[in-house]
Amino acid sequence: MNEMVTIPRAEYEALLAAREDLDDIAAYDRAMAGGGEGIPDDYVGRILDGESPVRVYRDFRGLTQQALAAASGVNRVYIAEIEAGKKPGSAAALKNLARALGVGVDDLI
Repeated sequence: MNEMVTIPRAEYEALLAAREDLDDIAAYDRAMAGGGEGIPDDYVGRILDGESPVRVYRDFRGLTQQALAAASGVNRVYIAEIEAGKKPGSAAALKNLARALGVGVDDLI
């Protein structure tokens, strides 16, 4: 038979918030144990605000569009179009850009 416990809603919501905090801490610990690279908050904020991840990671790496084009083999104009949101970028282009930027393809999508 199922046992039930009744608690006030405020206490329940506090428990949910604490659980979310613990999940965040565990995710952070996994990332650090795996040697994950930290990305500064302002760069993450730019991505969350809708800026092109290609542009944000390019800025984070200190690259110009021309330097990224040379490192990835993707045309500079195509990179500009991806960054401006005019083109989504082909799978091959995103793979090459991700490799040149040192991130996963999923980070650019």
